Amino acid sequence: MAEPLGAYDPSRALPVGSVGRRPGGYWGMWTLIGTEAALFGYLIFSYLYLYSQSGTHWPPEGLPKIAPAAWNTVVLLSSSGFVWLCERFVVRGRPKHAACAMLVAIVLGIVFVGVQLKEWRDHPYGPSTHLYGSLYFTITGFHMAHVIVGLVVLTLLLVWTALAYFDEARHAPLTIGGMYWHFVDIVWLFIFSTLYLSPFVL
Repeated sequence: MAEPLGAYDPSRALPVGSVGRRPGGYWGMWTLIGTEAALFGYLIFSYLYLYSQSGTHWPPEGLPKIAPAAWNTVVLLSSSGFVWLCERFVVRGRPKHAACAMLVAIVLGIVFVGVQLKEWRDHPYGPSTHLYGSLYFTITGFHMAHVIVGLVVLTLLLVWTALAYFDEARHAPLTIGGMYWHFVDIVWLFIFSTLYLSPFVL
């Protein structure tokens, strides 16, 4: 007997979610992180190599100021913590708390950008002044670009979280977006160690 037109057939229903434990975007993000990590690795290696080959004082303008960069490190790591909290609140069924946590993370990210821009402005040199200036602005500039992209991602996640698009069973975008933001934070630790701490040690 033929089925009535428009009858629901569970065997033909489209699947909800991803195949397997992890969505495709999760592995795609890991691929992106691996590629971007290689880029920053090359930049940091170039800095250290040219640092070792430089016959002049490094940095040319004197030792870097630790305080602004150290403050920015705390700000960025705190932001990462609030992104993690947002996902935890979603899993526990507290969307309002989750949205507040993500908002705090975004504000902290904006503070990081502001402090970095002020530090750029306060430097007596520019990207074309000397080799160190070129490396410094290239490395921190690439990182700043990643922070801005991350802030756009977090803003979208904030909107979706506030609209209750996520719940304890479906929050893969938060996990994937959080992975990118945590990567940006981890990269900053390497940049901070290389640009700000290494001149005091090497």
